[in-house]
Amino acid sequence: MNLIRSSFLAAIMLIFYGIVNAEQIQPVQTAPSSPVNSITVNTILQPSQSGIEGQQPMMPKELQTQQPQTPGTEAPAPVIQPAQTVQPPAEEVSEFEEFIAGRLPMNVSTSLRKFGYSLFRRPPSTFAPVEKVPVGPEYIIGPGDEIRITLWGKIDGSWNFFVDRDGNINLPKIGVLGVTGLTFNEIKNLLYKEFSKYYTGFEMNVSMGSLRTIRVFIVGYAQRPGAYTISSLSTLINALFEAGGPSKSGTMRNIKVLRNNREICNFDMYEFLMNGDKSRDIRLMPEDVIFIPPSGAVAGIAGNVMNPAIYEMNRETRLLDMISMSGGLTNIAFKGRIQVWRIEDRQYRSIFEGDLIEIDKNSSKNFMLKDGDLIKIYPIFEVKNIIFLSGAVASPGEFAVKPGVTKIQDVINQSGGLLYFASNQAEITRVKVTQEGPQTERIMIDVSKALTGDPKHNIQLESNDYIFIRTVPDWELFQKVSIHGEVRHPGTYTIKKGEKLSSLIKRAGGFSDKAYLRGAKFFRESVRSIQQKQTDEMADRLEREVIGLGTTEVAVALSPEEAQIKEYELKQKREFVKHIKSMRATGRLVLKIDQPDILSKTPFDLELEEGDSLFIPTNPGSVQVIGSVYNQSAFIFDANQGVSSYVEMTGGATQYADTDKIFVLKVDGTAIKPGGGLFSLAWSRNTRQWESGSRELEPGDTIVVPEKLEKTPWMRDIKDITQILYQIAVGVGVMFVAF
Repeated sequence: MNLIRSSFLAAIMLIFYGIVNAEQIQPVQTAPSSPVNSITVNTILQPSQSGIEGQQPMMPKELQTQQPQTPGTEAPAPVIQPAQTVQPPAEEVSEFEEFIAGRLPMNVSTSLRKFGYSLFRRPPSTFAPVEKVPVGPEYIIGPGDEIRITLWGKIDGSWNFFVDRDGNINLPKIGVLGVTGLTFNEIKNLLYKEFSKYYTGFEMNVSMGSLRTIRVFIVGYAQRPGAYTISSLSTLINALFEAGGPSKSGTMRNIKVLRNNREICNFDMYEFLMNGDKSRDIRLMPEDVIFIPPSGAVAGIAGNVMNPAIYEMNRETRLLDMISMSGGLTNIAFKGRIQVWRIEDRQYRSIFEGDLIEIDKNSSKNFMLKDGDLIKIYPIFEVKNIIFLSGAVASPGEFAVKPGVTKIQDVINQSGGLLYFASNQAEITRVKVTQEGPQTERIMIDVSKALTGDPKHNIQLESNDYIFIRTVPDWELFQKVSIHGEVRHPGTYTIKKGEKLSSLIKRAGGFSDKAYLRGAKFFRESVRSIQQKQTDEMADRLEREVIGLGTTEVAVALSPEEAQIKEYELKQKREFVKHIKSMRATGRLVLKIDQPDILSKTPFDLELEEGDSLFIPTNPGSVQVIGSVYNQSAFIFDANQGVSSYVEMTGGATQYADTDKIFVLKVDGTAIKPGGGLFSLAWSRNTRQWESGSRELEPGDTIVVPEKLEKTPWMRDIKDITQILYQIAVGVGVMFVAF
């Protein structure tokens, strides 16, 4: 129990003071009011700054109950919400990109839509208003149009005239002119001629102002049939957009424009959509009728064509015509198979298969499509005529093979050849299909003989063979470790297999005169990975427990004030968990380092691994005191002073300190609780009494004075927090030893 309680307190101190990320606690070389220490203490430990200090948390102003605002006082500043980030649309992935990535399904999707109708589902505002289109010379003038005339030269003037309902304009001096039915080009010539009768030496400009509107009717199978008032510049396509286009029951290929009960246009929308042809997109006149008949026969085409859809057939349409309408085959379409589903006499559905290769060769086989046909084009199937090469070659991977022809001489040469550490031994794994099931065969060959063409070893390969070129026994390129600090030749060294720590120290020239072996720090990457994994797992568990408990407490609060307190405590818990999740393990392994000859006879003479690092510091000559004391600081080490003396030097423990749980973080990375035995006691000249811990203190040690857990009420509610924090602390590289 003492071990667990000590480990818990150590973990709390490590988390609150941020020392787990450091390689080792070193004496602070700043003044007692060091900014680093003072910030940590003030934000987390001091009652004036933290809401978790007493039984009643002190809430920040934004969580306290708001009081009515006194007249004349300044209103609180508005809360500025962060701007919403607009996520860009996901990039469309093409069929060929999916095929290359090996994700293209072999089945054909029949989720098809009728071609062209989606064009009209866009809002009309996405298209430029027709009023902004320039008036051409062929524009026909009518009642409601505005004509603007400007003269300059010997006579200056500017007039705007509207064509009245009789089709006339009234000009000064010239009089009434009938203009209805004239084109814009004709009216310019007419006005110049009329003004020339009365004036000379002038220039004239004629332009159109606001244009009249006209009424047209859209009837039949339209999405929104009715009467529409549109600009006099509108064309058939403009009007169709206003009405939402044809409905799914309406035709896209036989749209009629009726004028004075006479058909003047038959418009095929497919010509516009597929070829961009607008030659039959006529300009509308007042009282025109746009009639959309019902849809004609339709057929669908699915699978590997450029635009799978349901297409309307306005004439005899054959198979190749439908493929052409859909944009043609994709680059991964399989021409050896085509499947057609057909409705026979509206009684049943049948299916038959075809071959596009034969249809291309023989036009008589290019059959006629019927209403309701569904065509499926399948993707090509992958024939894996490959073998797999791995091991000690320059370029391992997949290689094409012709069964019965290719030999791991042809393939080895294609791979760039053997690497210099390749063994002569190679292994081929071959799986054969039998009626009893797959049979695996392994073939051992001599690579050197295969490369010389020996038929016994240069064997013929088959599809899906797996070839492994071995390396020479125990092959491993040199590994590197580092040694720094107080050694004669610090640096990065290569090691051989099985080399130990004492050997590395000897190669570095041994320790210098200033070496402080008790403070040696040894780090190992494999240890760091394990520690970090344990830390992350425990932090995730703690997060789930803290957040779940806090949310429940807020939900069951009995008053708004209590809910605000619980919300503030929940915020503190989240910050606490966030701090834990940010911890990073160092991978420190606690070792007792000694002279190489002595070290080699101890269990601490480890076999070195890639990335190992040893640091030998100098003797710091000081002891540091942190935690719930009045003045955290570092003091010169005195062998005659014990733990109590150093705590008294800081001004003593605060009222929130748990003096029964004081412990020492040793310079070698371990943690101990000062014992009370006879041999650990020493007479202190400072306190003039016997005190414990003096025999256990060394230069570089850190005395930790923890706070009482009871003063942070929300921590008591976290299930198994002691065990969790203990495992986190061990995971970041601190070992605890109880005495």
